[in-house]
Amino acid sequence: MKQKLDNIFGIIKSYDYKSPSYQLIFYCLCLSVIGILAIHSATGGDIQLVSKQIFGLAAGIVCMMIMALIPYDFLARYYWLMYFINILLLLLVRFAGTYRGGAKRWIIIAGIQIQPSEISKLLLLFFFASLLAHNRQSLNSMKFFIFTAVTFAVPIMLIMLEPDLSTSIVIIVMYCSVIFVGNFHAKILKTILIIIVPIMAIVVTLIIILPAEHNIIPLYQYNRLVGFYEPDNEVAESIRYQQENSILAIASGSVTGKGLNNNSITSVKNAEFISEPQTDFIFTIIGEELGFFGALVTIVLLALVVIECFRIGIRARESIGKCIAIGYGTLIGMQAFINLGVVTMILPNTGLTLPFVSYGLSSLTTSFIGIGIVLNVSMRKKLII
Repeated sequence: MKQKLDNIFGIIKSYDYKSPSYQLIFYCLCLSVIGILAIHSATGGDIQLVSKQIFGLAAGIVCMMIMALIPYDFLARYYWLMYFINILLLLLVRFAGTYRGGAKRWIIIAGIQIQPSEISKLLLLFFFASLLAHNRQSLNSMKFFIFTAVTFAVPIMLIMLEPDLSTSIVIIVMYCSVIFVGNFHAKILKTILIIIVPIMAIVVTLIIILPAEHNIIPLYQYNRLVGFYEPDNEVAESIRYQQENSILAIASGSVTGKGLNNNSITSVKNAEFISEPQTDFIFTIIGEELGFFGALVTIVLLALVVIECFRIGIRARESIGKCIAIGYGTLIGMQAFINLGVVTMILPNTGLTLPFVSYGLSSLTTSFIGIGIVLNVSMRKKLII
């Protein structure tokens, strides 16, 4: 009993709970406030949706504080439990999920709609960071790398089957960053690149050349790609119109924008040319109504969140802390890049939210939970021996 108490006090003393990264909290809160204001305008002042987003922010802050206070190495002991919970949630989507927009990505628990793929981002990040930290003696083994790849492939395949290609891409990039930071042997990483790059090239080629009825991706995803790269195609008009209207709206915002909740007859939002702009296309509202300055502030705040996560990761005392902070920074950065690329028509249309800004309780709450874990890493002042 005394030994257990000593271990608990040792963990507590290893943290400086008085000095978390306040700037990281500030950046995330600013983004969330901008998001709430934009959602209010995008929905025409829909109090129900705005109230849900405010509730999500409050719940996210509470969860962030809790996660910041629970030592991450304590949670790391249960990394396999996290993995199997993740698989269970994704299987529930597969067999008992609800459809929306051509995809089955949501489950309803106690009357609350949850998107497990959002939760998967954090659970998989924590799992692989913990897996590498607990098996450092095996990092030079190709056998161990194959084992991690197989355990990673299972949840990724379940997410892709929803289908949710964009979230899969974000998680894959996050996984690669964790593998890189986890100090796998350079020879193993080079071997994997030699294998993966040709395979990816073959997959992309098949997607391009195979007809829709025999393609390896779902029809609606194929149409999005065709509509993006072939504007004269018959599916282009229905696939591209949101992105075309999005860049029109952002351009019309000029330097200072048209103002939140404006009644301008030239507003793309007011003309309802973009369906559900409060989610994936929330940056369109920011660009049109807050102008270049509002869009720039949003992008800078997102960049600062990523930079601060990287800074915390670089200074982390332990390998698991480095993997968590840098992996989460990579996740936020990649997701923001894809979302901004879609609304500015640089990338094909995908169903991916803008972190901390878009409407969505699952997205907002899990984003703050991730920040809480990164704050936990920032407060670790010494190693536990």
